[in-house]
Amino acid sequence: MTPTVRAGWERSILVCGKCSKRLGGGFGEKRRTALAKALRTFLGVKRNRKATIGIVETRCLGVCPRGAVTVIDGASPRAWILVREGTAMAEVADALGLGAVKPAE
Repeated sequence: MTPTVRAGWERSILVCGKCSKRLGGGFGEKRRTALAKALRTFLGVKRNRKATIGIVETRCLGVCPRGAVTVIDGASPRAWILVREGTAMAEVADALGLGAVKPAE
């Protein structure tokens, strides 16, 4: 049996790294930031296990949409979300049910 490690995550969000790489970023002010990083910045969460929300960039999820990134919310894994390039982070957060989280100032 492998020992366990605690995480402070209330939610986990999986973002396809291959989709992000194919877009060359596609998000943020200059549209050069990867979705995972742009979403972390918008929500003001850090990239560690002590954060309140875990946003993890994965390997290919196998959907490969054109001009979009595949995102899975761990709370509802049956509905995968395709986020179009250039979509506002507020809209992405709302689609994931994270709209109540205050963005970083």
